[in-house]
Amino acid sequence: MPDTAKSNLRGVAFALAAFAIFSTHDVIVKVLGISYSTFQIIFFGVLFSFPLVMLMLMKDTTQGNLLPRHPWWTALRTVSAVISGFCVFYAFSTLPLAQVYSIIFTMPLLITVLSIPILGETVGRHRWGAVAVGLVGVVVVLRPGGAELGLGHLSALFGAFFGALAAIIVRKIGNEERNAVLLLYPMMANFLVMAAVMPFVYEPIHVEGLGLQAVMAFFAFAGGLCLIQAYKSGDATIVAPMQYSQMVWAAIYGGLFFDEVPDTVTWIGAGIIIASGLYIVLRENFGGTSTNRPVVNTKSRIGMPTSPRVQMLQSIVRRPQKRAA
Repeated sequence: MPDTAKSNLRGVAFALAAFAIFSTHDVIVKVLGISYSTFQIIFFGVLFSFPLVMLMLMKDTTQGNLLPRHPWWTALRTVSAVISGFCVFYAFSTLPLAQVYSIIFTMPLLITVLSIPILGETVGRHRWGAVAVGLVGVVVVLRPGGAELGLGHLSALFGAFFGALAAIIVRKIGNEERNAVLLLYPMMANFLVMAAVMPFVYEPIHVEGLGLQAVMAFFAFAGGLCLIQAYKSGDATIVAPMQYSQMVWAAIYGGLFFDEVPDTVTWIGAGIIIASGLYIVLRENFGGTSTNRPVVNTKSRIGMPTSPRVQMLQSIVRRPQKRAA
C-alpha cells in the first residue's frame, strides 16, 4: 500500500476515534443536563480543563505578551465562542443527539457564507447551490408545522452560526495572533461569564457529578489530541468528513441511554445536510475555486468550551519539531 494511502487510513482511524470520544463527551453533557444548568456544566468543565491546557501552553515558546494584535476580531471571536459553546451544550441537554448533530452539521454551509465578507472569498454557483440544498436539509430536520420547535432547536442553530463565525475569524487572524491569545481568551471568558451566573443557578453537586465533569473535560481534551494526530497523518479533505460518523454514535448512544431513535425524516434531513457539506469540502479542495479553503481548514469541532481549538494546539505541538529541524 502506498505511503499516502497508509497515512490517510491512519488519519481516518484517528478521526473516527476522536469523534467517538467527542460523542461520548456529548452523552455526559446530556446526562449532566438532567440535574444541572448549562452554566454550571460549562463552569466546572472549563475549570477542569485549565490544567490540561496549561500543560500544552508550556510548550509555546513564541515571544510576546497576551495582548491581542487584533483586539476587535479577538473580542468578536471570544464572544462568539462563548455563545456557541453555551448554545450547543444547552441543545444537547434538551434535544435528541441526532437532531443536534444534524443542525450543527450546517457549520460548513455557514462558514462558506461568512467567508465572503470576512475573508473576501468568491463563492460560485456550485457552492451557493450546496448551501441552498443544505438549508433544505435543515428545514427537513426541523419540519416546521410537523413537530414542536423549541428553544433547544433555536440554540442549536445559534450554536452553529456563532461556531462558524468563531472559526472563520481564526482563519482571518490565526497567522498573526499568538496561539496563547487565541486559546486563553475564550476559556477565560467562559469561566468568568459562567462564574457570574453561578450564584443564581448553582445546584449542589455530588461526587458523581464532579467525576462526570472531570471525565467530560478529559474526553474533550483527548478527542482534540486524536484530531491533531488525524490531521497530522491524513489529508484534511479525507479527515474532515469523519465528523459525520457522529450520526452513527447518536443512534447508538441515543438508543442505549435516552430511548432516542432517529426517525426517517431526521435521517433524510441529516443526509441532505451531510451531502451538501461534503460537496463544499470537495469543491474547495478539487474545484480550484477557493484560495483560503475555509471549510477544509477548519479542523476543530464546534461547541467545545471545555477544550481549545485544534488548530492552535496543533501549532503548539508542532513548534518544537520545527525548531529542532
